[in-house]
Amino acid sequence: MQPGPGSSPRAGVVIPLRAFANGKARLAAVLDDRERTALARSMADCVVEASGTMAVLVVSSAAEVHEWAETRGLEVVDDPGAGLDAAAREGVQWFRAREFDRVIVAHADLPRARPGSLERFADVAPGGVVIVPSHRDDGTPVLSIPVHPPFQFAYGVGSAYRHAQIARELGLAVQLVHDDELAYDVDLPEDLLS
Repeated sequence: MQPGPGSSPRAGVVIPLRAFANGKARLAAVLDDRERTALARSMADCVVEASGTMAVLVVSSAAEVHEWAETRGLEVVDDPGAGLDAAAREGVQWFRAREFDRVIVAHADLPRARPGSLERFADVAPGGVVIVPSHRDDGTPVLSIPVHPPFQFAYGVGSAYRHAQIARELGLAVQLVHDDELAYDVDLPEDLLS
């Protein structure tokens, strides 16, 4: 998807996405394979819509995800296979090579994301980083960073605050944004009840 009118042509969205069919294994106690696949696809669709008119890159090695991305007109590259940090790095490198200035890494499991809601993170000051901590106040479902200097991702429990520390060590200004919709990622069975 290429940037459209009114969007920042210098910002793009990276969506790391392992797979639909085998994703969300922690939900297996409450959803069967078909239900988890449908949920994962639906949430990924929400995140693409949240990207608005910005360019979107999906990072995945799953054939089903490649097919989904291509039917949506999205760019897709293979996941390097070394976890979420490596997938995010791959996306940043892809946009850097195309001379974008900023990347928004958004998790694919944000069912409450509204159309266009990620666009506000495109126009951050050049030396700024925006972090949306998860609803558990520990993960990083949305992270907006400049493509320079090289940012060392640190996903996992507590990543929002690790990412803030990494940004500060690079001399970047950090803004934590508490957004009930973009912070709400689905990882555990209890997330389906809220």
